[in-house]
Amino acid sequence: MKIHTTNYYNTLIEISDDCPANIGEVPPLKVDKPTIANIQFELISKNPYKFTSDDVLFKAYAIKNDLTEKEIDESKKLFFSKGQACFRASPLTKRYGWGVHSNSEGKIAIFGVESKEYEKLKSDNSTQTVKAMKTKR
Repeated sequence: MKIHTTNYYNTLIEISDDCPANIGEVPPLKVDKPTIANIQFELISKNPYKFTSDDVLFKAYAIKNDLTEKEIDESKKLFFSKGQACFRASPLTKRYGWGVHSNSEGKIAIFGVESKEYEKLKSDNSTQTVKAMKTKR
């Protein structure tokens, strides 16, 4: 079975051109359950450069779907057996104004579009930059 990955290395995923946020915004909580944006934000903001993109996307999926410990391994194989949308399609980069930086190990951190770190990464020649996907075509 082929395993797909969403990991980038030495790359900044810039916010989308049609992102309505001009600063990094904390995604609002829903009453009943956290959203994917909430889960991703919590995992990355509290653990900068600890997880890869694959780690965060799968953890968010597992939390959202209430997977048990027994279901994790098999679900992870299935999850990555087909291509997954990367952080270019995340609400963090498309709606809430967060750039996602992957270091040389593929570990990620987020930076608000207004931050000095975001600007520094964006202008760093050793860091590749890609744009998040637009919400509207």
